[in-house]
Amino acid sequence: MPVLPLNEKENPLSSAPEVITDVARESLLAEITAALGDRLAASHLRPADDLWLRVRTDAWKSSMRTLRDTLGFHYFCFLSAIDWMPSPFGRGEDDPTEPAPVRDTTIRSGYAGGGTRMQVFARVVNPATHVGVFIKVDVDDAQPVLESIHDVYAGANWHERETHEMFGIGFDGHPDLRNMYLPMDFEGHPLRKDFPLLARMIKPWPGIVDVEPLPGGGVEESADEA
Repeated sequence: MPVLPLNEKENPLSSAPEVITDVARESLLAEITAALGDRLAASHLRPADDLWLRVRTDAWKSSMRTLRDTLGFHYFCFLSAIDWMPSPFGRGEDDPTEPAPVRDTTIRSGYAGGGTRMQVFARVVNPATHVGVFIKVDVDDAQPVLESIHDVYAGANWHERETHEMFGIGFDGHPDLRNMYLPMDFEGHPLRKDFPLLARMIKPWPGIVDVEPLPGGGVEESADEA
C-alpha cells in the first residue's frame, strides 16, 4: 500500500482532510498557459503527482516546439496513442459460457478530456527542473493524421512509426513510416479496440483452466487427485 505524503493524510484532529497544494506545478501551468495561449484546449493538475495538457489538433507540432524552445522541455520520453472506445468484443476474461454482460459503450477520454475516440500523447521533461508533463491531442476519427514531430524531438521518429503501425495514425512529414514489427501487407492495427483478437475469441485470456487427465485416468479422477 503506497505511503501518502503528510499533507495527503487525514488530520486525526479534524473531520476533513487537508487540502493538497502543488505550488511548483501550479506556477508551471500558469507559465505554460501563457506560452501556448489558445493552443491549449484543456489541462488537468493532480497536486504532488503530475500535469496533463491537451492541445488543439492543428497546433500539435507548434505546441511541442514551444514546450521545447520556450519552456525548456528538452528531454523527450515517449510518444504513443490510446483508443478510448470500449472493446466491441467484450473483455478477455469474460466467461464464454455465460450471457454477455451489458456494457457501457461511452467513450471517456481521461485527464484533460477530449472529443475523439483516439488520442496521441507524449511525455517530455525539463532536465533543469526534473519536472515532466503529459501532452495529449485529439486525432480525427475519419482522418487520423497529425503532423510529425520527429524534427522537434528526434526520439519521436520510431515512436511515431510504432503508433502508425499499431493504431493506424498517420504522421505528416515523417520520412519513413514502414512497419517495425509486422509485415507491410499486414491488414489492420492490433492496438485498436475493434481489432479482432481471434485467439481470445476461441479461448478467452487467461482462459478457463484446462484439467488434463493423468495417464490411465479420466478428467474427474485427475481433478479429484489434484
